[in-house]
Amino acid sequence: MDLTSLCLHTVVETRKPHPCGGKLWEIVRTGADYKIKCLTCGRVVMLSPDELKKRVRRIAQPAQGGAEGGE
Repeated sequence: MDLTSLCLHTVVETRKPHPCGGKLWEIVRTGADYKIKCLTCGRVVMLSPDELKKRVRRIAQPAQGGAEGGE
């Protein structure tokens, strides 16, 4: 998994399900750490790039082209 393709608002599928049963997460913050939000229950988790790389199975939905435009 290449972390350069993981940008803001990308939806990823994890290898193991969250305790709520959800496997889809949206990336809501990037930088030194990644903040991801469960799309089933809304829980937010911060992960290091190495930890995120281990947990992601695939990109379920790439970010939309205009979503990174700022405010």
